[in-house]
Amino acid sequence: MSRIGKLVIPVPQGVDVKLNGNDVAVKGPKGELKRSFHPLVSIERTDGTLTVKRANESQQAKALHGLSRSLLANMVTGVSTGYAKDLEISGTGYRATLAGKKLQLALGFSHPIEIDPPAGVTFALETPQKVRVAGADKEVVGEVAAKIRQLRVPDPYKAKGVKYAGEYIRRKAGKAGKVGAKA
Repeated sequence: MSRIGKLVIPVPQGVDVKLNGNDVAVKGPKGELKRSFHPLVSIERTDGTLTVKRANESQQAKALHGLSRSLLANMVTGVSTGYAKDLEISGTGYRATLAGKKLQLALGFSHPIEIDPPAGVTFALETPQKVRVAGADKEVVGEVAAKIRQLRVPDPYKAKGVKYAGEYIRRKAGKAGKVGAKA
């Protein structure tokens, strides 16, 4: 039995779950998410909780059991509390600004980079060097944050670039100079 798959998912107050076969729609204060699940798993609702059951004991059904439960739990958490990824920008002249809903990044290129947020994702700035990507869908929030980080990955010599908050960048020493060379 899948340890993750057998856990029940509590549905908090203010979250509405609609089941239509294997199609699930979850609506809450942070937004609405929809997803279709594989026919080898079924979702059942019993007084304020959701459970994921598998149709048989095949290898594929076992693999989908825990995955489906995690995806459903992420949907419920996303519409009730939401998800956020924090990014830190370090480097001389590197900064972020908001132009309406668009995020403008100055990352050492000859031009600023503009990023339009996809549906359900918002950008917020604490400082010009700290960006928060927030939304209801965990997958989309993580993907947008990864795309922003990919624009200027921190280098191992000076650690200039965009990194996740709390991410450790392993530093390299660089050139030590010519030792014993004749002038």
